[in-house]
Amino acid sequence: MKTLRPQQGHGITDPEQADTPPPETGPEVYALAPPDVFPALGGSTTGLPSDVARQRLAAHGANELPVARRRPAWRQLAAQFTDLFAIVLLAASAITFLAYALEEPREPGTVQLAVAIACVVLLNAAIGFAQEYSAERTAQTLQAMVPHRCRVLRDGRPAEVDVQELVRGDVVMLEAGDTVPADCRLVEAHDLTVNNAAITGESEPVSRTAEADTAGDALRARNCVHMGTDVITGMARAVVFATAQATEFGRIYRLTAAAPQQKTPLQREVAWMARRVALTALAVGLLLFAVRLPTGQGTVSSFVFALGVMVALVPEGLPATLSVSLALGVRRMARHQALVKKLVAVEALGSTTVVCTDKTGTLTQAEMTVVRIWAWDDEHAVTGVGYEPAGQVSDPEPVRELLRSAALCSDARLLPPVDGARWRVLGDTTEGALLVAAAKAGLDMEAEEAAAPRTGEHPFDSVRRLMSTVHEENGAQRIRVKGAPLEVLNRCTRLHDGAAPVELTGARRAKAAAEADRMAAEGLRVLAVAERESSGPPGDRDQDERDLILLGLAGMMDPPREEVRTAVEACRRAGIRIVMVTGDHPLTAEAVARRVGIVRVDHPTVVTGAGLDALDDIALDRLIADAGELLLCRVSPEHKMRVVTAFQRRSEVVAVTGDGANDAPALKHADIGVAMGASGTDVAREAAEMVLLDDSFKSIAVAVRLGRAVYQNIRKFLVYLFSHNIGELAPILAATFTGFPLVPITAVQVLAIDLGSDVLPALALGAEPPESDVMDRPPRPRRERLFSPAVVRRILFLGGIQAMGVCAVFFWHVGSSGIPFADFTAEDPVYREAITLVQAGIVISQFFNALAVRTERESVFRAGLLSNPRLIAAGLFGIALMAVISYVPLLQSVFHTAPLTIGDWALLTAVGALPLAADELRKARLRARHAPRPEGDVR
Repeated sequence: MKTLRPQQGHGITDPEQADTPPPETGPEVYALAPPDVFPALGGSTTGLPSDVARQRLAAHGANELPVARRRPAWRQLAAQFTDLFAIVLLAASAITFLAYALEEPREPGTVQLAVAIACVVLLNAAIGFAQEYSAERTAQTLQAMVPHRCRVLRDGRPAEVDVQELVRGDVVMLEAGDTVPADCRLVEAHDLTVNNAAITGESEPVSRTAEADTAGDALRARNCVHMGTDVITGMARAVVFATAQATEFGRIYRLTAAAPQQKTPLQREVAWMARRVALTALAVGLLLFAVRLPTGQGTVSSFVFALGVMVALVPEGLPATLSVSLALGVRRMARHQALVKKLVAVEALGSTTVVCTDKTGTLTQAEMTVVRIWAWDDEHAVTGVGYEPAGQVSDPEPVRELLRSAALCSDARLLPPVDGARWRVLGDTTEGALLVAAAKAGLDMEAEEAAAPRTGEHPFDSVRRLMSTVHEENGAQRIRVKGAPLEVLNRCTRLHDGAAPVELTGARRAKAAAEADRMAAEGLRVLAVAERESSGPPGDRDQDERDLILLGLAGMMDPPREEVRTAVEACRRAGIRIVMVTGDHPLTAEAVARRVGIVRVDHPTVVTGAGLDALDDIALDRLIADAGELLLCRVSPEHKMRVVTAFQRRSEVVAVTGDGANDAPALKHADIGVAMGASGTDVAREAAEMVLLDDSFKSIAVAVRLGRAVYQNIRKFLVYLFSHNIGELAPILAATFTGFPLVPITAVQVLAIDLGSDVLPALALGAEPPESDVMDRPPRPRRERLFSPAVVRRILFLGGIQAMGVCAVFFWHVGSSGIPFADFTAEDPVYREAITLVQAGIVISQFFNALAVRTERESVFRAGLLSNPRLIAAGLFGIALMAVISYVPLLQSVFHTAPLTIGDWALLTAVGALPLAADELRKARLRARHAPRPEGDVR
């Protein structure tokens, strides 16, 4: 086993050199030869002296990302009272208290109204605070991805220090399994490969070397490793050149922190609706106040009257109803492996028009799998996917030696599942795939390794692009080689044709190379496998890796998930555009995109990160508009954010999927960020609004379907809630213009309807299941309002019928008493009975209204009156509560009500059923208008 030892040489010889710490932005260390790295970074081959490290730590700060500053809880709670609904209601409550103080004599109902309005605001604030208290913790989670301890050279000796204590110039020791603690320049590397997925999104490990590189930047340099990435194989010594926010990881942190939290379409719509409802309520209240003053009514009584009108127009229960309805959607999605962290994100899914999806782990299984083996003139399929050795090779005997050699020439280990987990690979995933294929061919690799012990090796070399091992078998030495097809072919002189080695002629060599190219064009990663016998012990690498016998080629891939194609097709039917955005190679990306149905044309538009850099915003917008099927490959976090922003400029609602830290900025910037729960990093999960517990794209399609149902249901209960506002307002307006001196319904009664009778049915409407054709419709336009013309017309239609009914009941009751309008007082029994009839009439008509709004076109009787039992129970609860308010003396004094007779209830039931009857007639006409015409009808 190779070891890394401290070396004498360049660097600090006098600790006082630390008085002037090296700058955080220094020379391009990747372009330097290893010996020159130490003086450039103010380091030494023996490591930093401890006192120098302490001084640099004091000068530059700890190697940690800053903790995200969270708003104090009191500020989060205070923010709940800045909503326009809350401001209007708070102002109304304060003015009502003032009115109570100015009244003479004082009416208890006025202070009850003020307290009730304040309680409504507090209830809504409590719900909003509970929803938002768990704020974004992206920065803290980024810190959690960094290891806590690392091995360094200090004072010429190996030592273990906290990662936070690392400084520029420190010499870090790395080996397989370590997480890189800072951005470092390699000065010594042996068989080193790292997984850069957290930074670049690339799914395959990449090799690293200590040699000078002229890549142009540290991220692309092959002699640099970066904070948050993982060492897969080998060992190395590296010098720290960037810490904390100066690292690539820190750059991603800054992008994530700077990305504004996007408001969902529903948030924007509710804010728009709140402004207009509040302004309308204020305007109508002021108008009626101005109308009543000249009639001789007192200022205070006129104000209380106007306040009652404002309360009638503001749907006090809407925020609470909306939050709880969204929470029901969250619960439904959780049952389908989609965990939604923010309630408003539920509806945003239903509005999605573009999905920018990652490849590895989302569309694929993130498990390399050998799918095809070529052994001179024969192809052999390999079944089964993933690291579980379940499956078989179509004809294992001709390829047994190929797989045996490939598996022996590997350092990975296959780990069986523990505690219900999946099979895993320790080491390089490509080598793990070869081990699984060998097991599928019936090889017991433990026995094979015992029969052919390794006596020497030549590790993978990034220049030669192959590795070789030497094994003792039957008293002889056998060399086994695997690597890039062309590199192995160039070292082969013979070919195994299934029976015996034959000469590798030019034609045979060209055929093998063509086969490798064909497999690579299909998106497979191809390795060639060769061997030869050696007459002596392991020697020079050039000597050992010559005159090889080609055994064949192995093609492998990260297989797509089986369910993804169906989910992609469902999204296409729903009018959702899918764009693959990945850090992988274009050939690999296109192959996977074709397999899952994202790409169906012969020549899709494929753009790399370098290509995006060459486009300005206008050209990018044109590309997005003109490219039908678009694949974006080799992209950086900045590229992903830029693409998301470009789509949003086109008024698209963008969902972004991702699993790595490099995806976090785009996840946060998107309208809806979707992170992987099983394979994703903590930072991705924290930056996203939704987490897929099963990592499958299928869950996105299901979530979109449920999100669309949520939006439909929100519209249903908006029609339900606002239509009765007309029923509450119309009697007040009628009383004003007919000269009736009192309000037909008090503000406290309005609150009782809004919060006591309406909330539960609205919640039950929010639980309606999705309609059967919800995924066969295009996404709703981003600019479409919740209060669309169709919604407003239906509100006016149903609310108008309610209004006529309760107005007729009220004026019939007060008119039949024979008492002149001017003689009515608040304590008159007839007046109390009349306002009780109005309140009960609205409650009963709302019961039938809830049944009507369940469907847009289909008859509710065909859908099933009892198919939503929660709605029936909620409506009956509201009626029962109304009965309690009517009959219980304590509540009679609070709400100023009177007991109703059996005849009253019968009359109110007949009047209340009118909205349902009228809406059934409207639906019948609508169905008739859209019914298919009989054959031959040319009307």
